[in-house]
Amino acid sequence: MTNHKCDVVVIGSGPGGYVAAIRASQLGLKTICVEKADLGGVCLNIGCIPTKALLKSAEYMHFLNHSSDFGFNIEKLNVDFPKVIERSRKVAGQMSKGVSSLFKKYKVEAIFGTATIINKNKVNVSSEDGKIIEEIEAKYIIIATGARPKVIQGIDVDRKNIMTSTEALFRQNPPKSMIIMGAGAIGVEFAYFYNAFGTEVTIVEYMPRILPIEDTDISKELERHLRKYGINIKTNSKVISAKSTKKGVEVTIESEGNKETLIAETALNAIGIQANIENIGLENVGIITEKGFIKIDKHCKTNVDNIYAIGDVAGPPWLAHKASAEGIEVAEHIAGHHTTGIDYNNIPGCTYCNPQVASIGLTEEKAKEAGYKIKVGKFPFTASGKAHGIGEAKGFVKLIFDEKYGELLGAHMIGPDVTEMIAELGLAKTLEATAPTIFKTIHAHPTLSEAIMEAAANAYGEAVNI
Repeated sequence: MTNHKCDVVVIGSGPGGYVAAIRASQLGLKTICVEKADLGGVCLNIGCIPTKALLKSAEYMHFLNHSSDFGFNIEKLNVDFPKVIERSRKVAGQMSKGVSSLFKKYKVEAIFGTATIINKNKVNVSSEDGKIIEEIEAKYIIIATGARPKVIQGIDVDRKNIMTSTEALFRQNPPKSMIIMGAGAIGVEFAYFYNAFGTEVTIVEYMPRILPIEDTDISKELERHLRKYGINIKTNSKVISAKSTKKGVEVTIESEGNKETLIAETALNAIGIQANIENIGLENVGIITEKGFIKIDKHCKTNVDNIYAIGDVAGPPWLAHKASAEGIEVAEHIAGHHTTGIDYNNIPGCTYCNPQVASIGLTEEKAKEAGYKIKVGKFPFTASGKAHGIGEAKGFVKLIFDEKYGELLGAHMIGPDVTEMIAELGLAKTLEATAPTIFKTIHAHPTLSEAIMEAAANAYGEAVNI
């Protein structure tokens, strides 16, 4: 067994953990990061990054099926689906190696194994057989153990016929049919991906609409497009049970008191996530959890003074960039820098199907519930020359402003490349920009981002292109 002493030990190397470790080391703190699997965590290896690689292939598939619109007549299209999967794995592997290189560059020591908190200043690391191989003494501990797909009673996940998102990433052929349980970002993205490669997809969602945390107009618009692709959508539907059969899967659902059994080749459990809080020693130091997640303050500190928690293990929103922001916050707070905490009302959310979805701030409903009198501006991509030029004239930009001061309260977009465009609105919201600030800023033409300028102008009756 090897003994180590350091200023900071980070448990987990996902987008929260590795960022926290690097920033802490940059600030002169001797830092160790413990990882039980691959550097980069779920996001880089079996989450955000490989799924985006798959979705790019789906986007190309969608284009190739409509290539004649652009003057290309493809008589026979041969799809090498295993190559699609292989490419996504290569991308994931490359990004994981990138984290390793960054650790070397910034002198972060990586230790591989399973970490357990022994006391507030001690972490042990065990090998797969349970043998303690490393002992770490640290002034501060950062928990970044992430989360995993949530499994509920009645859904018999066997990781073959009834999959989680992990198994869905590795399938070597698209199934003939698939039932997706849950219509959040993960469920919708996999629905789009498999549908693009010919799978008959049915989405089952307990809430009244898909992407239920998004603005209602966005959900309705996305549902319209997914139905056009041939995706079957059942909302207000509760999954009673899901089980494997000799021929595939049977999923029993209940809607308005009526039960129905759906049959398909495979099913995907995408109903949510649960935090990895078990077997990491929380009970040894008395760390408080709430609703299955570690409870933290605005600086991501737990109830134990020198122990912090970041990312998915610390609760929603379950987003990689939120975890990274928390990682930087914690490292700087430990180093004694003045920090203001994370503004959880100013974190963008993105869904990478087609059309893409991106949002930040309050929805129209939430703004009204908060007591604001609002101005709403919308601009459709059907009025965008650039959108027509690239063959993606669908969706819209919707901006919500405080009527009294004109301040941007929320932004909601569905359409081409809106996951890239959301950064402008994040900056605007951070700087408390007003509608005139946005629409008086000259946007280049022709660009998709002009839709933001036009939507802001529309809220004040000054749009000239609709």
